[in-house]
Amino acid sequence: MSKDKQQLRLQAKNNLFSMGNVSNGIMYLVSFGVILLLWSLVSAFPEVSTVIASPVKVFKALITDVANGKLLVNIKVSLIRVFGGFILGVIASIPVAFLLGWYQPFRRIVEPWIQFFRTIPPIALIPLVIVIFGIGTSAKIAIIFFAVFLVMVVTIYQGVRNVDVTLIKAAKVLDANDKDLFLNVVVPASFPYILVGVRLGLATALTTLVAAELTGASQGLGNMIQEAALTFNMDEVILGIIIIGVIGFILDKIVLFLERKLTGWQEVHNR
Repeated sequence: MSKDKQQLRLQAKNNLFSMGNVSNGIMYLVSFGVILLLWSLVSAFPEVSTVIASPVKVFKALITDVANGKLLVNIKVSLIRVFGGFILGVIASIPVAFLLGWYQPFRRIVEPWIQFFRTIPPIALIPLVIVIFGIGTSAKIAIIFFAVFLVMVVTIYQGVRNVDVTLIKAAKVLDANDKDLFLNVVVPASFPYILVGVRLGLATALTTLVAAELTGASQGLGNMIQEAALTFNMDEVILGIIIIGVIGFILDKIVLFLERKLTGWQEVHNR
């Protein structure tokens, strides 16, 4: 009898999740429709239409840029820069964050500089980066790396510092050495913060993209927006902004999916 009840509960739970997914999809469509309607209404006013292009004009710009291959090239170039800076930021931030949280002498030396550079906007580094790296792809990647590294290292460091003391004490009672304590307690407990850092790092990489492409870029979404703004081609400007937003939304959903898959053990443990 208990087994039947358990199966009924599991079935009800699955039905609830499926209904939730359907309702979420409907709400996304409703939200998109409302924004599209408001956008159309606002762009219909003559005083505003010169600044905010209508959805029809933006869609026509999309078709034109896709047809001539310009948009796909810009997306490809920007993604190379974004992922280049992001991957380097992940590689550098994780070990530095764990060292900050685990070794007090390292923290005392490095943390003040982390906090110092956090207050410097990436755009302020553009002249220095151009002198060091020139105006090639490496300059764009360097600026994105700087922004991603600082965001991720602070996020992951907070995760290391917030590891439950009870877990550490329990591991010590079981005669765990520093290596076992670090690998089997601190790293797993900090893993959700790493994923949060990845989400924030991706968002930071995309928001820094336009600033990074100020370093003499001839291609890319940020460059597309800047060139269109110089000629007051607002449908192209809005198209570039929307494309960056769509890419960020998709990447964020991918990371959320991976987070659910990789941290499922925590949900089971908390039940």
